[in-house]
Amino acid sequence: MTQAVNMVEIWRGPVLESQHMGHAVVCDTSGAVVDMWGDPELVMLPRSSSKMLQALPLIESGAADAFGLGTEQLALACASHNGAAIHTDLVKTWLGELGLDDDAFRCGPQEPSDLPARNGLITAGEAPCRCHNNCSGKHSGFLTLGQHLGAGPEYVEIDHPVQCAVLEAYEDMTGITSPGFGVDGCSAPNHATTLTGLARAMARMAKGDDGTARGKAAARLVDAMRAHPDLVAGEGRACTELMRAMDHKVAIKTGAEAVFVAILPERELGIAVKIVDGGTRAAECAIAGLLVKYGVLDAAHPAAVKRLTGPITNWDGKETGKMQLSSRFLS
Repeated sequence: MTQAVNMVEIWRGPVLESQHMGHAVVCDTSGAVVDMWGDPELVMLPRSSSKMLQALPLIESGAADAFGLGTEQLALACASHNGAAIHTDLVKTWLGELGLDDDAFRCGPQEPSDLPARNGLITAGEAPCRCHNNCSGKHSGFLTLGQHLGAGPEYVEIDHPVQCAVLEAYEDMTGITSPGFGVDGCSAPNHATTLTGLARAMARMAKGDDGTARGKAAARLVDAMRAHPDLVAGEGRACTELMRAMDHKVAIKTGAEAVFVAILPERELGIAVKIVDGGTRAAECAIAGLLVKYGVLDAAHPAAVKRLTGPITNWDGKETGKMQLSSRFLS
């Protein structure tokens, strides 16, 4: 089956109100597809779900060790954070250690999604800056790599040494020559691949330290994400809550337009999901269902229930509906 399958349903009372169609692939560490729904050869942009792959050269090059980066910085390099103080304070310190300031970033300023941080800016009459951008950790990694390589400041240009290193790692991990790229929300190139390629890359991340420099780098990034789920996203976010619910044994990462990936080291599996309509709630529901299916997430855990069923409530707090996985998905 190559057509998108109905993955997630939204019910209001007895009426099926909405359906979210999507695709999903599960690969093992050999790169083989072990399960799939929809079109495994779907060409797509992974968006922020590929940040772990983009961070590989930071470690492989020796830059991470040369600049003394710890697990917190490595987790931030993979993050799409809320712009909370725990995120921006680390980013500012990291920038300072590079001898740089906010102007060095090529990502734009972004209003933080963390409410205390947002309210603090409003109260102080201050505008958000680039360190509040959810990708500022990734960009800090790019700047670190750029300094280590002695490269120029325009690190998001497609032919910059930083982006050349990123593309080489990306294509190696996915096993596919990228057919092209788009410019991400943070101005960095985001390279297309197939859904199988993305799942294969996540499986290689799950394999971890295989004695190669790339395997060791992958293991360090996955370990950093699992150790610091609060830095990978933030309070109330699916990545953070679900990683905590799985006792830090699994690394997961969302991407814009309803992409979600999972790295399961103990199961030696990689998972990639894409919801056709870009609906985040459906991507979160689908990845939660897959994590339950593969035995790493307890379906009864509150963080899982929140994504698998809702419930859906109205402005008065009354339960008006529910979300559920389609019977055609995971069967």
